[in-house]
Amino acid sequence: MEYPDRSGWALDEEHQRLYLLGVGHVKLRLHRPLGGEAKTCTVKREGRRWRVTVFCTGVPAQPLPSTGRVVGIDLGVGESNLVATSDAELVSGPRPGRALGERVTRVSRELAGRRKGSARRRKTVQRLAALRRKEARIRRDWAHQVSRRLVDAYDLIAHEALPVANMVRRPKPRPDPDAPGGFLPNRARAKAGLNRSIHDAGWARLLSFIAYKAEDAGRQVIAVDPAHTSQRCFACGHVEAGNRHASAFRCLGCGHEAHADVNAAHNVLRAGLARRLEREAGSAA
Repeated sequence: MEYPDRSGWALDEEHQRLYLLGVGHVKLRLHRPLGGEAKTCTVKREGRRWRVTVFCTGVPAQPLPSTGRVVGIDLGVGESNLVATSDAELVSGPRPGRALGERVTRVSRELAGRRKGSARRRKTVQRLAALRRKEARIRRDWAHQVSRRLVDAYDLIAHEALPVANMVRRPKPRPDPDAPGGFLPNRARAKAGLNRSIHDAGWARLLSFIAYKAEDAGRQVIAVDPAHTSQRCFACGHVEAGNRHASAFRCLGCGHEAHADVNAAHNVLRAGLARRLEREAGSAA
């Protein structure tokens, strides 16, 4: 349910009660006091619970003191880390999709065998939905922690402009010209595994959390072109696919060695600082 204006709902913060048109007064647990002017209220059911979200305008910013530090971050799906910074920090993630994968698969198989409309099927649907919500909560909590830490520590955060929605698209089928009605291999299975890893890493959510927290804190976030960030040597600028070997980076031009993701994060930061200079020069002109 959505109430687009204040005529359909009212919130009593002192007594933690919410009035909804057509429903009446209900108790709620207020997460935090509202800031700015409350506008829209949405009510959504999550299993046996209900979640209320209030959208406000004119929320005052809470700028943080300057730290004088800048950072570039590289996002990955590797086994060791999900985020690498130009300060050589490797941040691992919970990967809830993997942790709960076997349970989700088992419950999904049970669901497939339940008769439609039965009480058992309804309960199995609820169990599966609860597992999916647990995945989302774990991923959201991790994104909140990492984004908060980055925004608190750095005045500028540079990251790759990753088109996540495009990156997780299914590969197009390849018709076989020699066999009408047949298709050539298109690596769909391997792509599906990569898509699951990208979704499990939660790139889009992490970047959105960084963006809104940075705006509130008066920090600067710059997205840069991701082309060749993982293949370019930070020390000499040499670009070659053979520079990177899994998580190791060894430049074939100058011999520079580093963690591959940290090297990429340095390239991201360099590009971010260059973009900031361009913006400052444009505004000055």
